Amino acid sequence: MIRNPTIHNNTVTITWHGEHAPHFISDRHGWEEQPQPLQQVEPGTWTISFELPANAYLEYAFYDPETRKRYADPLNKRRVYNGVGGYNHFFYMPAAHPTPFIQPMRTGLRGKLSRHSVSAQWVTTSKTRSIWLYHPPVDEAVPLLVVYDGPDYLRRGKLAVIVDNLITAKHIQPLAIAFLQNGRAARTVEYGQAEPTLVFLLRQVLPLAKREMNLIDVEKQPGAYGVMGASMGGLMAIFTTLRLPHIFGRAISQAGAFELWGQETTVMQMVRYCPKPDVHLWLDCGEMDFLIESNRKMAALLTERVYKVTYRENGGAHNFTTWRNACVEALETLFG
Repeated sequence: MIRNPTIHNNTVTITWHGEHAPHFISDRHGWEEQPQPLQQVEPGTWTISFELPANAYLEYAFYDPETRKRYADPLNKRRVYNGVGGYNHFFYMPAAHPTPFIQPMRTGLRGKLSRHSVSAQWVTTSKTRSIWLYHPPVDEAVPLLVVYDGPDYLRRGKLAVIVDNLITAKHIQPLAIAFLQNGRAARTVEYGQAEPTLVFLLRQVLPLAKREMNLIDVEKQPGAYGVMGASMGGLMAIFTTLRLPHIFGRAISQAGAFELWGQETTVMQMVRYCPKPDVHLWLDCGEMDFLIESNRKMAALLTERVYKVTYRENGGAHNFTTWRNACVEALETLFG
């Protein structure tokens, strides 16, 4: 029996059986904005074929543009939560694969997670905000990594499991993590290079992390902490490092939103016009990501301004599976 997809060299074919066929939407085709019709190849069989690089990871769905209803793919049982209330089917091309570091360890030391509630008066209208702390399985003082969109990185990105495995394998130094909850409807405002978000870090997040965990003293080791995020969170991660380099000397941006509504962001202008701080930046982006061109521009600008920057492109798109698989090398580069 045919299973989706069938792959020959770099050509992917998706099949649908039935009297009529829905449209095909995916990372590659702009999702609902560009639904692709399937072609009938014989009675009751419909297909669509397209090219993908050998290292690609693709998420897709079947879709009716008139009713806006999605349909499950009976020929591919592999699904992943898409973060916006539904599920996408997915597959890897032959040269792509999930990172092995997402498998929970059977042996070895594991960090612990604790959940806390702090005042959010400096961020948005909600009174409190949840923060999850990852306590590494060591006693010595460690650096802190602040993660924007923390619950997504924790659950969908498997970041705590990845860090457990990397520490055990001695690929990275032990580190503590603060997973920050975003403001949901206010997320774009909070992560849009917002000064109140920095005040929230300084007045709520860092004091909590210092009370609960044994952290390196950044007054003695300036810039020892890191910050991480994706999309708008990636933009905010770079902004945080540029504004507070004496605390956050390392930043990971995954598919950062460095241009908004066709305009350069303040972060790009800070890199272009302001004195260069002593920081180490990581940028990655999927080749099918709609933000790929703005990431290329940002990477070129950082290189031109002689920043310490590492830039990687991968075969993915704008989703947490892509960021989950790419963050291993980012952590090894900045915290190895």
